[in-house]
Amino acid sequence: MTDWKKISLEKLAKQLETPEGYIRLSAPLEHDNIVNGDGLRVVLWTQGCPNHCKGCQNPETWDYKAGYLAKIDDVKQELRQFRGQAGLTFCGGEPFVQAKACKEIADWCRQEMGWNVWSFSGFTYEVIKEYGKGPWDFLKSLDALIDGPFILSQRDLSLRFRGSKNQRLLHLKQGKGEILSIE
Repeated sequence: MTDWKKISLEKLAKQLETPEGYIRLSAPLEHDNIVNGDGLRVVLWTQGCPNHCKGCQNPETWDYKAGYLAKIDDVKQELRQFRGQAGLTFCGGEPFVQAKACKEIADWCRQEMGWNVWSFSGFTYEVIKEYGKGPWDFLKSLDALIDGPFILSQRDLSLRFRGSKNQRLLHLKQGKGEILSIE
């Protein structure tokens, strides 16, 4: 029998290497988004994913070398332009393979823009917590996490902000990473 947790931890350990001060994106920032979290949101599309979920809606984001490098400072300046937004959501790709860069942007958005911060992840909360390090630090900067891989056989379009029944919407205690509630 396959040890899914061990495999997940090994995949999470495969962090995307980028130069200091950069993040690898798969697409330009998107604003006024209403499907990736509560309220009007900016979505940051990360590049690189080790999970390769069957039926993934963004398979073009899997390749660690595709997309483009963006200076984190330039991303912050672009985010300043999006007034009237409730928050920022990290999508992908897999944001947790660029945890350090994502955390820097998340913390900045909270402090400078007053936004809440959400992220999607193909990894479960438990795997991220067990792995620790940068991914756990990034998770602690979030207000909400939609966790778990997309599973095509469990696809359910009636779920709020999720694609398959195994995925959870976790409301988190910002700064601590503790689960406050689960949808």
